[in-house]
Amino acid sequence: MISFDMFFYFLYNQCVISEKGENKKMRKILTFIVALTSILFLVACGESEEVVDYSGVYEGYSWSGEASGVAFEEATQYIKTTLYIAKDGTIVDAAMDFQIQRNGVWVSRLVTEATAEIDYEVNPVAATPGANYAAGTSMFTVTTGDWMSFYAVGVSEDGTVALLLVDPITRYQFEIKLPSTFDFSQNVSALTVGSGLLVPTRRTAGGALVSPNDWESLAEKHFLNMSYWSHVVTDTGVLEGVSATSSVQLMLEKFGVEFVGGVPQQMDADTGFTGLGGWAGNYGAIREYLVGKSALEVLSLVDWTDEKYEGSINENNQFGVDVVAGATRTAQNSIDTYAGATVRLSRESESYQKALVAAGILTLEEVIIGRF
Repeated sequence: MISFDMFFYFLYNQCVISEKGENKKMRKILTFIVALTSILFLVACGESEEVVDYSGVYEGYSWSGEASGVAFEEATQYIKTTLYIAKDGTIVDAAMDFQIQRNGVWVSRLVTEATAEIDYEVNPVAATPGANYAAGTSMFTVTTGDWMSFYAVGVSEDGTVALLLVDPITRYQFEIKLPSTFDFSQNVSALTVGSGLLVPTRRTAGGALVSPNDWESLAEKHFLNMSYWSHVVTDTGVLEGVSATSSVQLMLEKFGVEFVGGVPQQMDADTGFTGLGGWAGNYGAIREYLVGKSALEVLSLVDWTDEKYEGSINENNQFGVDVVAGATRTAQNSIDTYAGATVRLSRESESYQKALVAAGILTLEEVIIGRF
């Protein structure tokens, strides 16, 4: 292939030859060609410099206390996003993890292993909610690294059913204890807080969407209608298709309980997660959403142009910090897209955006600091 230098030298020689032959017209034509070729060459060089190779593995972090000045090294919780990006900016793979420090050891909230023991002699007693919170009495002894959407279930030798369900709305674990003589053909809606059949025994986490100060306000509520957002429990996963008008037997069968002649059969304690499957399921859904998309186009996990967030981002690009009471503090609408359960996404979005900063797609000044 002839280089530009060689081509230029050839044209120059032609100019010299034409001048010796006193062919003025040819000289002008060749001079024009040289000038035009130079311009095209410079334009081509400029265009090639604009082609960016985004290929690589990039990490981003958000952490508890960041908005109030806590350094990453001093944080006790953080979210990490890892993006595997192709040359053209396509997200080939993605991973997200939520690490929390417990007794000086970092553990992932995405761990799904759990154990449960049930004392069928115990009758569940409700916790005291509100400012003077105190745990009640539980039938269950549980070991789990993830309480989000957690459940445990078992049936004793005499057919007594014990069911623990962590509500994503109040962040309480509700317990159901039903004898073998119970009419399991009743609708799920019969298992209300006020009936005493759905007992909130323990708060599993703070920061709930609904933080009750008393149980009277939830007396008519059952597990599937704590709020509008309760639909995430039955949209997918183990309880998919169950509704308030479904029978209690159908709901229990979804959890693996077997019935013979309407009577529940003995079952060892089992555990799992409703909805998308706890933290692991939710972060897996975020990964599924991202893979195959362009990192140059998906610049956030939250659409911050939504009018509901107006006034919720301060001059330091911090979300949900300086808002007045009752104003938007979460990105809860993400619950209806790809996150599911109660992942609120502002903090997840921040760690994602910081991975884009590492990839050279965003600047740090463009990152929205999430509410951790």
